[in-house]
Amino acid sequence: MTVNDWIGTILTVVIFVGMVVLYFQVLRPKNRERLESRRFIPFEDEKERSGDDDGRR
Repeated sequence: MTVNDWIGTILTVVIFVGMVVLYFQVLRPKNRERLESRRFIPFEDEKERSGDDDGRR
């Protein structure tokens, strides 16, 4: 195997392990309240930029 093959293999394994860890963190019932409180953050950011109360232009 060449160096590029090893880099690709290691990168694939690292990304896979990272995704598994993230899925377990997100789907744990213990973290539900914390994540639910942050679910509207993207919409709040748009509301602040537009200056409207309802976010429409």
